[in-house]
Amino acid sequence: MEPLANKIRPKSLDDFIGQKHLVGKDKPLRLAIEQRHIFSFVLWGTPGTGKTTLARIYANALNADFYELSAVSAGKDDIRKIVNKPIVDDRPRILFLDEIHRFNKAQQDFLLPFVESGALYLIGATTENPSFEVIPALLSRLRVFVLEEHSDEDMASIIDRTDVRLDAEAKEWLIAMANGDARQAVTMIENTVQLYDKVNLENLKNTLQSKFLRYDKKGEEHYNVISAFIKSMRASEPDAAMYYLARMLDAGEDPKFIARRMVIFASEDIGLAQPTALVVANAVFRAVETIGLPEAAINLAHGTAFLANAKKDRSAYNALRAAQDDVKKTGNLPVPMHLRNAPTKLMKELGYGKKKDDEGFLPGKLKGKKYLK
Repeated sequence: MEPLANKIRPKSLDDFIGQKHLVGKDKPLRLAIEQRHIFSFVLWGTPGTGKTTLARIYANALNADFYELSAVSAGKDDIRKIVNKPIVDDRPRILFLDEIHRFNKAQQDFLLPFVESGALYLIGATTENPSFEVIPALLSRLRVFVLEEHSDEDMASIIDRTDVRLDAEAKEWLIAMANGDARQAVTMIENTVQLYDKVNLENLKNTLQSKFLRYDKKGEEHYNVISAFIKSMRASEPDAAMYYLARMLDAGEDPKFIARRMVIFASEDIGLAQPTALVVANAVFRAVETIGLPEAAINLAHGTAFLANAKKDRSAYNALRAAQDDVKKTGNLPVPMHLRNAPTKLMKELGYGKKKDDEGFLPGKLKGKKYLK
């Protein structure tokens, strides 16, 4: 039986919801599709934001031979089979490689000459930063398009497409639960329809709690467990953190995904209380890269115990966010004269590089402002 998410998947940009910065009027992907401009690119965004749909719409508009592979299960032989297929009527070959970040360096190296020669055009999809996960030689031949999480308004429109009636309370809860993931919302509706006669708030919640929804590395439980892992370390609860680490490893979670979050945690939550936490977290990430599972699980456990037990200090993180907030509010405030570069005589005469006694280091409007507290 065809999944509901696939049934209501848009076939053209006219039906596509969201990503206006990419597919709105005169935006890059819309122009590429309308002008049939063919090139290789990467779609980077969280789950359920339309990566697969946009790839299919693009390939269809170019009348291309379209092949879909998942980097989780595909290998060199699968790519070789596609490249060896005869070209018919000069139709371009487009390979959509989902979770491209799961391809190792050797596999990405294998792809490179085919992309470079035009033997195939590549559309990669990833939830991870391609700067870290795609080798530089391949990345330099790809444009990167960043997809945003769907807004609540977008989510409401997508939910309406299912033709399943939801009252306002149930729809509001579903939108909040899905957190911008359209596929998650549609799948929740489909699963609830299969379990119950009516889709209401109570039945949606029961469906979420049932075993009908299992751990999915792209789905809602994936984010629940990593959230629980981080919050357990933040609360200095190493036993709970170790349990959620085991949950993720048992479900086949990408160990680099876990290690990357630990590196972020070391600066965001531990910060100045124990600066060496960042060194430890980076060492764990490096160990995961070089050793791999199953042994790298020991390194992850070591790092988890250390980070959970470390003292916590979010002052550097909070200072950054407060400074960023002021930048957004005030724009490009003039840099104080004494802090400016003065490479010419005229600029020196104008006061560049000269400090007055009462001058601080922040722009005038922010004088006396304290971010690091």
